[in-house]
Amino acid sequence: MKPISLKAIFFLLFSFCVILTSGQDNAKGNEGFSKSPAAKPYKVLTNGKQITIQSIQILRSVMVWTSGGHRVAEEKFKNETSYTFTVSIKEKIFYVMIELSDGKRFTEKIGVK
Repeated sequence: MKPISLKAIFFLLFSFCVILTSGQDNAKGNEGFSKSPAAKPYKVLTNGKQITIQSIQILRSVMVWTSGGHRVAEEKFKNETSYTFTVSIKEKIFYVMIELSDGKRFTEKIGVK
């Protein structure tokens, strides 16, 4: 055989092996991971610079900061299920941490206009 044809056969055989071994099925390596994320118990709504957080559970605290680490808002609640505030700085990307009454915390990246 010519060297080019041996290289082509080796390449095809190697490619076939890589394709067969590239993935894991759910029974072996993905226990606990679901294809669709669970529904969040809250919504973050933005309208321009106004941000509203609505929850089906009682909010314990909300903290908002910029991508540079500057804290924009921090509130603690007793018996609230929604919180609305207006951002007064010229940032477009913020991070929100929401703590619910059951102690669960959620962090999310949001953008405003």
